[in-house]
Amino acid sequence: MAWALIAGAMVVSEFTSIDLWVQDLFFDETTGGWMAGRRDAMPRALFYTGPKYVIILLGVGLLTLWGGKQAWRERCGVSRRNLGVALLVIGLVPTFIGFLKGATGVYCPWDIRRYGGPAPYVRVLERHPENDRPDYEGRGFPAGHASGGFALIGLLALAKTSQQRKAVWGIALAMGWWMGTYQLAKGAHYISHNFVTMGIAWLVYVPIQRWVGDQTESNREGANEKAING
Repeated sequence: MAWALIAGAMVVSEFTSIDLWVQDLFFDETTGGWMAGRRDAMPRALFYTGPKYVIILLGVGLLTLWGGKQAWRERCGVSRRNLGVALLVIGLVPTFIGFLKGATGVYCPWDIRRYGGPAPYVRVLERHPENDRPDYEGRGFPAGHASGGFALIGLLALAKTSQQRKAVWGIALAMGWWMGTYQLAKGAHYISHNFVTMGIAWLVYVPIQRWVGDQTESNREGANEKAING
């Protein structure tokens, strides 16, 4: 499922103009500005710094529970190993996405000439024209800011019922798209890049849960892994 999501997003990005069509909705050609300015205080607080602080505080809380007394974990009904899974996923997803952003060299929408920047529009799998690129590297793929929200999928390791798992999915997707849509609105990412990041977060979670999490949790996730590999 995750591979299909990533592949589908890449196909859409490489062979259609949907990314540009969506970005056009957020760009005002008259003023040459984006719907959300980079320095607009209120949107930045609601969609950028605020969510980041929430995720950091959540991580600190999980780390405290992981390193604290066994009685704390028993009271919360969680194991240390599954807390470790959640912490690893929440930490590794943004780290891995950050590495990919540095390696792919894709420019953000605000960098391309269509929106007043210095770079030509080049898709992820295309090569830049010779002698036609800015003197700085792009860092627009995959979507970095949204990765923090999608990384909350790691909380699945702590879910014990189907209702709890659905709630975790809802929280991770809502937070990821809350953060990711803001980046679209200010010209930092294309919509397909958010979908790729969402798929990568799921791919990071599955092997960590299998190798680190409690065996009972690993067995429960086996069906999900088969669906991905299939």
